[in-house]
Amino acid sequence: MIVSGGASTHIVIVGAGIVGASAAYFLRQAGCDVTVLDAATPAAGASGASDGLVSVGSKKPGFLMNIARHARDFYIELESQGLLRGLFQQRPTFLFARNEAEAEIMALHGRDLQHAGVRVESLDGAGFARAVPGVSHAMVAALAVPDDGHALGYQIVDRMLKQSGARVVRQAPVRRIKAERGRALGVATDAGDYDGDAVLIAAGLGSTALAGLGDILIPRKGQIIITDRASDNVAAFAGPLMSAAYLAAKRNADASRRDPVSLVIDPLNTGQLLIGGTREDGLADRETTVNHVSRILREALAVYPPLERRRVIRTFSGVRTASVDGLPIVGRHPTIEGLTIATGFEGDGICLGPLMGRLAAEIALGRGCDLDIDALSPGRFATTSTISAAFPASAAAGARP
Repeated sequence: MIVSGGASTHIVIVGAGIVGASAAYFLRQAGCDVTVLDAATPAAGASGASDGLVSVGSKKPGFLMNIARHARDFYIELESQGLLRGLFQQRPTFLFARNEAEAEIMALHGRDLQHAGVRVESLDGAGFARAVPGVSHAMVAALAVPDDGHALGYQIVDRMLKQSGARVVRQAPVRRIKAERGRALGVATDAGDYDGDAVLIAAGLGSTALAGLGDILIPRKGQIIITDRASDNVAAFAGPLMSAAYLAAKRNADASRRDPVSLVIDPLNTGQLLIGGTREDGLADRETTVNHVSRILREALAVYPPLERRRVIRTFSGVRTASVDGLPIVGRHPTIEGLTIATGFEGDGICLGPLMGRLAAEIALGRGCDLDIDALSPGRFATTSTISAAFPASAAAGARP
């Protein structure tokens, strides 16, 4: 186990998304040499195809809601310190209900947020209309979460990597973890080997084979729509609109399996609208579909009628990496010394990314975390029947997957 950073400590990070880039920054702050490898380019995965919500209001009650509050506060801290200046802004999240069933879900979620210490404000129809000019008067109820925020994943990745000064190697897919006597000593790529004192895997779905997570990580595709600008560099309203159906999908995975569409309308600072989305289990392609895109637009138009004056200029999809129990996987590999895993963030990676990168860096250095994230440990799967598939002996031996 590595017990301290220093010029002689070299950490190899697999994956240049928001978690890997953040970990690189904090490891460099600890005095480590850091090499970041990516199969494509930084932020080419989910970090570059996300809505940018730094939202506690959208999180599942319990551990995720509580850790998201710390993650949001960490963004505020990093922005005030200057590291993320100009990249993070605080803004409200608006939760809305279109019928009584959704209103019940939203009210329950609001109580859970308050129980977690999150500030929530109830809005009547007039208050909602003032906050979101043009919103449909057919909305049954609304809540505001005033202290949420926004950050674009690709911008955070770029800032963290540049400020870290870490070595970044693009187009370098990692084929296996190099290990001797049960300890990770680097990685092997098509372009050669990269040796290190420890390895951190933060590669989203690319973590699957490297960490032996084949039965534990699953892809979940999300389709997104971008409109033209109503005006340059002026957001259409104060913060994103999030349907109670979206909350239901986050609270209960069965809800998204029954209906993969859950509406979010995000007013970008460019003057555009980002509209999503879907949660399509088991799909890892990047295609958009007419059925889902047209349905998202119909629902969005019913909620925000001024949308009829906008044009769709682009549709795209990203692939989230989810775990079978709905929680991220962050911690030491249970059988390979010197190997840390940070993956499975699904749609919460932008919100949690900088904080989880910092905590993953602490774990890679063998230090204790200042937050209790034992619930995220990879070892939680070691007592399940998937243990032979999840952490095969070949991985510990450094065999090629």
